[in-house]
Amino acid sequence: MQRLLRNTLAAALAVGLTTLAVPAPAQAQTHPDHGDRFKRVAYFVQWGVYGRNYHVKDVETSGAAAKLTHINYAFGFVNAQGECYSSDAWADWQRPVPAEQSVDGVADAEGQALNGNLNQLKKLKAKHPGLKALISLGGWSGSKYFSDAVFTPEGRAKLAASCVDLWLKGNLPGTAPGTGAGVFDGIDLDWEWPGTEANEGNVVRPEDKRNFTLFTTELRRQLNQFDRRSELTAFLPAGAPKVDAGFEVRDVFKNLTFATVQGYDLRGSWDPITGHNGNLFTDRHDPNTVKYSVDQTVRDYLTRGAPAKKIVVGIPAYGQGWTGVTAGGDGLFKAASGPAPGTWAAGSDDYKNLAKKPGKRYRDVRTGANWLYDGNEFWSYDDPATVVQKAAYIRLKGLGGSMMWSIDQDDSKGSLTSALYSVLR
Repeated sequence: MQRLLRNTLAAALAVGLTTLAVPAPAQAQTHPDHGDRFKRVAYFVQWGVYGRNYHVKDVETSGAAAKLTHINYAFGFVNAQGECYSSDAWADWQRPVPAEQSVDGVADAEGQALNGNLNQLKKLKAKHPGLKALISLGGWSGSKYFSDAVFTPEGRAKLAASCVDLWLKGNLPGTAPGTGAGVFDGIDLDWEWPGTEANEGNVVRPEDKRNFTLFTTELRRQLNQFDRRSELTAFLPAGAPKVDAGFEVRDVFKNLTFATVQGYDLRGSWDPITGHNGNLFTDRHDPNTVKYSVDQTVRDYLTRGAPAKKIVVGIPAYGQGWTGVTAGGDGLFKAASGPAPGTWAAGSDDYKNLAKKPGKRYRDVRTGANWLYDGNEFWSYDDPATVVQKAAYIRLKGLGGSMMWSIDQDDSKGSLTSALYSVLR
C-alpha cells in the first residue's frame, strides 16, 4: 500500500498534480455549512498587523477567504490564575481600523465598541457565510500555565468557563457585555506541549497527559451548554515520543471536531545538518537516527486510534534555512554553520520571500520535498507543487483536510492556499 501511494503521488506530480482534483460541482462549495468534504484551515497571526502589515482584509483581497473553511486566530493566552486572557487587546478589539485596511472599506467609527482584528473577522464572515473563526489558545509562548490550570477538576472548570466567557460570549474587558459575541465559532487548543518540554519556563508534569483529556472533556461540556454547534479543535505534535507523553489519542479525538497535526519543523536550523522542513514521506537517504515525515506522523495518530477523517495535516507557508553549507552537491544532509538570515527571524522565512530568492531549486518527488541551495544557504520549503502533492495524499488517505501556518506567509495571490483548494474541495 505504501509503495502504491508513493508511486501514485509521484505519477500525479509528473503529469501536473493540479489535474488530480475530482471535478468540482457547477458551483464550488466554499464553506463547510455548504457541504465541504475537506477542512481548509489557515492560522491568522494577531501580531501580523504590526511589522508584517498583514490584515484581515488581505485574506479577502488575495482570494484566500473564499477558499478556506476555517481561520484560527492566534493566540489567546492562559495566565497564572488559570484563566483565558488576550495577549494583545489593542490588536484584538481596541485598534481603530482605517478604511484602507478594512474588509468592507469602512473605517471603524470613533467610539464604536468592537474594533481591531475581531471586528474585521466578523466582517469577513459576513462576506463569506459559513466561514468559521476559532480562537487558538496557547502557542509556543503562551502555554506556560496550561499544566497548572488544568491540574484539578476545579481548575479545568474555571479555565473552560473563562475561555467561553471571553471569546465566545464576547465579554471583553473594558466593553459592554457581549461586545465580542459572534466572532468566534469555537476554540482551538494549542498547548505546546503536554508532558514534554517546549518553550523555556513552561510548567510540565506527567499528569498533563490525563489532564489534557479531562480538560477537553470539560471544555466540550461547557461548549455544548453554550452552543452545541461550537467547534473544539487542537494542534497536536509530530514525533511518537511527544504523542505518547502528552495525549490519550483515542479519547482526546472523541472530544474534538478535528485535530490539526504538525507537518512542519520536522528539521530546522537547530540541527547541525540540513534537512526537510515538512517532507511528505521519509527520505531513504536521511542519515538521522530518528526520521520524520508527514506520513509517519499521520500513521502515528492512526495507530493510536485517531479517526482518519478527523486528522487535518499541517502545511508550512514558510521554510527552514541553514547557512555555511559549503559541501556542494545539492546541499541536502550537509553540515551547516548555523541558521540562515531570515526576514523576521534567523533560520526561517516566508514562502512569498523564498519563492523570489535566487539559487537553484531541487525537488524529490518520492519524498515530497522541495529545497533551494545557492552554495552557502539551504532552504527547505513548500511550493505549490509540493502542497498539491500533500493535498493528493490527504485525499487518497481519506483524511480530514489541510491546515496552513500561517496565511500571512503565503503570497499576495494566495498561491499555496489556491493549490490546496484545487484538490481539497
